[in-house]
Amino acid sequence: MKYLVVGLGNIGPEYAFTRHNVGFMVLDRLAAQHDFKFSMQKLAYTAEFKYKGRQIYFIKPTTYMNLSGKALRYYMDAWKIPVENVLVVTDEIQLPQGKIRIKPKGSNGGHNGLRNIEELLGTQEYSRLRFGVGDDFPRGQQVKYVLSNFPENSFEELLIDLDRAGEAILSFCTLGLQNAMNNFNQ
Repeated sequence: MKYLVVGLGNIGPEYAFTRHNVGFMVLDRLAAQHDFKFSMQKLAYTAEFKYKGRQIYFIKPTTYMNLSGKALRYYMDAWKIPVENVLVVTDEIQLPQGKIRIKPKGSNGGHNGLRNIEELLGTQEYSRLRFGVGDDFPRGQQVKYVLSNFPENSFEELLIDLDRAGEAILSFCTLGLQNAMNNFNQ
């Protein structure tokens, strides 16, 4: 069985440790732990990993956040992966930092990357892992907040949370959506 996991973020060193790049961070941490590497391909950095009999494909779109759906749609078609086997990993300001929530569908909640995915898939019914980045910003400063780095004093805790998100991804691919939700939604 094949799965596609899409980490949302923006390319470039200026974005590397920003809250908006947590999707990339989760996949990079998982790759380091399981010894697989990303390589630059069309529209995305891609990687493959076999885990417990499952073929898992990972992408980190190079289209920037607001056009993430383009890479997702391209690789779903290229690798013939059905939407029910797709998991999108994204930042979420509605959750406290480090909390994760796996959902089978939902609105884009004003998130431009999710909005683009929704437009290109023609549905809101795709699984997503929302990684909390908190909402500690003044009114009207949301963009500045998500494009700022995680606080240095939260780095050790952030690594633990990234690991937990990686475990949730592997659970989604091996045990299914409902079990992943039961085991990892907080």
